[in-house]
Order: sequence, then C-alpha cells, then structure tokens
Amino acid sequence: MSTLTLEAIKAEHARVAEMIATFEAQSKVGAEFPITIQFPELKPGEIWVGTVITGTRKHHVILLPGDNERNTWQEQMAWAKSIGGDLPDRVEQALLFAQMKDQFQEEAYWSNQQHASYSDFAWYQIFDYGSQLNLNTNLKLRARAVRRLAIL
Repeated sequence: MSTLTLEAIKAEHARVAEMIATFEAQSKVGAEFPITIQFPELKPGEIWVGTVITGTRKHHVILLPGDNERNTWQEQMAWAKSIGGDLPDRVEQALLFAQMKDQFQEEAYWSNQQHASYSDFAWYQIFDYGSQLNLNTNLKLRARAVRRLAIL
C-alpha cells in the first residue's frame, strides 16, 4: 500500500486542472458562428426558405412561384431552367420539407440530382411523409424550382 503525500495530491490536482482546461478549450471551438447573413431581396411570388451551409457551400435557397405538373426528370430540369431556376438538390428538398411543406402537394417532386451509380435514375422527395428515393428519369413527377443566392 502506498503512502499518500502532499506532493502526490498536488500532482493529481495539476493533472485534473490540465484536463479541465483542455476540455473547456475544446468546448469553445465552433461555439461561435462567424458568418453574418443578410436577408436577400426577393422577386414577386418568391419565398425565402433558408440557408444551406455545408462545407464550401453557402447560399440562400429561394422557392420560386409555380408548381409544375407531372413530367419526366429531363422535362422538369428544362422547365426549372426556363423560369430562371433549378430543381432543388436533396439537401434543399429536405429543408423545403421541413420549412415549406405547405407549399407542396402531398406528392413526389423531382430533385436535380441523378443517382450516382445509375444515370437513368434521379432522386425525388415525397412531400406527404418525407422520404427521399430514386426513380427512373422517364417517369413523371411534379416539380418546384428554386434559385440560389451565394453568401460571400
């Protein structure tokens, strides 16, 4: 059995104090959000959905007016481009489902993302219960367009 000494207690105290200081320093990392975001100007009928900040992507997502009837993925991509937008990607669709579900019919809507392994398949969002799945691009689904405004 070892004898407890004042030096041993001080050494243990110093070790615990160092662990506490390390933990406090780590908990402060990322505690601040160093980005100032200004609300973007909207055109008539547009709705600001939110911002996407992931890795190097930083942009506002703005929902354009209009809901396009069922068409193939290629036709919906062309429609979105014709009105100055794009189909939302999968991250944006999840944001739209979370924030703007009332702006969509309870149906499936194409995203702009093709399946990584099967180029004749693309992803879609179901706006009644929230699933994201993929289908053959020749099938006909609804579409909504978004525009993106970069955050610098």
